[in-house]
Amino acid sequence: MDKRVQFHLWYVVAAVIGIILLQQLWMQTTQVDILPYSEFLDDLKGGKIAEVRVSGNYMEGAFKEPQNGKRAFVTNRVPPEIAEQLRKYDVKFSGVAQSNFLTDLLSWVLPTALFFGVWWFVIRRMAGQGGAGSFMAIGRSKAKVYVETDTKVTFADVAGVDEAKEELKEVVDFLKDPQQYGRLGARVPKGILLVGPPGTGKTLLARAVAGEAGVPFFSINGSEFVEMFVGVGAARVRDLFEQARQKAPAIIFIDELDALGRARGAYQGLGGNDEKEQTLNQLLVELDGFDSRSGLVLLSATNRPEILDPALLRAGRFDRQVLVDRPDKGGRIDILKVHLKGHTLAADVDPEKIAALTPGFTGADLANLVNEAALIATRRRADTITMADFTSAVERIVAGLEKRKRILNPQERRVVAHHEMGHALMAMMLPGTDTVHKVSIIPRGIGALGYTIQRPSEDRFILTREDLENRMCVLLGGRTAEHIIFRHLSTGAADDLAKVTSIARDMVGRYGMDEKLGPVSYDAERPAFLPGMPAPMDQRSYSDETAHAMDQAVQRIVEHSFERCVTLLGQQRDLLERSAALLLEKETLDEADLQTIKAQLRPEKAVAAQ
Repeated sequence: MDKRVQFHLWYVVAAVIGIILLQQLWMQTTQVDILPYSEFLDDLKGGKIAEVRVSGNYMEGAFKEPQNGKRAFVTNRVPPEIAEQLRKYDVKFSGVAQSNFLTDLLSWVLPTALFFGVWWFVIRRMAGQGGAGSFMAIGRSKAKVYVETDTKVTFADVAGVDEAKEELKEVVDFLKDPQQYGRLGARVPKGILLVGPPGTGKTLLARAVAGEAGVPFFSINGSEFVEMFVGVGAARVRDLFEQARQKAPAIIFIDELDALGRARGAYQGLGGNDEKEQTLNQLLVELDGFDSRSGLVLLSATNRPEILDPALLRAGRFDRQVLVDRPDKGGRIDILKVHLKGHTLAADVDPEKIAALTPGFTGADLANLVNEAALIATRRRADTITMADFTSAVERIVAGLEKRKRILNPQERRVVAHHEMGHALMAMMLPGTDTVHKVSIIPRGIGALGYTIQRPSEDRFILTREDLENRMCVLLGGRTAEHIIFRHLSTGAADDLAKVTSIARDMVGRYGMDEKLGPVSYDAERPAFLPGMPAPMDQRSYSDETAHAMDQAVQRIVEHSFERCVTLLGQQRDLLERSAALLLEKETLDEADLQTIKAQLRPEKAVAAQ
């Protein structure tokens, strides 16, 4: 509670006590005549007393006629036997009654004070000792303020995002010397939006900017603006910017901006949220209201840029968007070098080999990988972390935990072995596919009865139709092997079929790779950072006849790939059976075993079959 509020409260208490005291004095001095008991007896004999009320230690009453201008009197009682003795000797006497005023006052002051004390204690405990979350300060910002000594993060701690670091170095230079940087009239962007998948280091990069610039860093999550009370979010936005202006130059960082900046009116059918819209409107006003030359910079991060309100992204608010994407192989090597510091490594540990095993991993994934490898080495009581520990950590992250107690019957083990070797042989035969790193029939994760790990030789960003068809053949290799060897189909290829169908539908609907449908894109592009989300049904922009033709084209492409797999694997049936028998015997085949199997392939037949 504010000190002024405390002063006012104690002022009221003191005023009430003073009024009570004045009232008692007034009544005793102006309206009532205080008589000694001896005079009361004389007045009683003289017939001056009109009425008497006896109560405990004192008596009060009224005169028949006013005495000294007073009609009422009060006197303290004296025991009759003592009074008689004193009257014999003509002594003036009076009783003294114990004052009960303080007792009466405390009888209601103490309970009231106790009540307010308990109330104040509870409020303080619930409000976090009167900080930014107290009831009296509910509209204050919850931003955590860091200075350079608290941040302890610099650009040296951020790896794998060199382009993003270069973009943000301009902000650091401006905050360090705004006059020199703006000598030609240039101004730093008001707002910089860090965009990228989860775990790529957006928050770390923002803290590194504050650490390099050495300015106060206000960090808050987008969801912390909204409370159950209407108007609190807008009040917190105002308070946040006011605090930052007082400490300028400074950086405001709003993480998970999509929690606050979702497009207004985008989900009317699901009910509106006026409180979030008010908060967003206040943020837009604040972005328009501050001058970037004052040294105040707003950084925000999101992994869902497609749902942000367009008003946030216009020029003059978030002027610049910085992509913090998944690192390439070189970026993964740099990130691993950062995370491997402080770990006891064996001589065979090579960051380049680890980076080759981890395509698509983000910075957070790589940090988790290093920790998992350290845990595996600790669990086996080793002195150093070896490359085998990193390989096991990759398998655990990608495929899940080993389920050695999940016992398969002999027939199921044979089916799984041929299924996995079908994948492996197809990957070995076809050009442009990822190198097979390991094959195992040890169950892992929730439903995987076996797995084949492939390692890309390089990062690729463009795929041709032949590349996509080869990938489909690798995915269909397991189902094809079951068809060739056992002449039946099982449920083990369900995930493979889903991926194959998705590739074929993209070839038809997005990439225009079907001869009959032509070079037309029918399906809307999925969100860049949410690859698993389907497009809404109401966004279909083609007829039912076109949809039917697309379904036929997808079916045609998948059937052609399956027939091609049957031909290629049929030529290698003997090798398929021998390698499956070896897999059943060893349960896991490493790179050396796979190289021996690959040497027995006849690639000329594979080329002829294409």
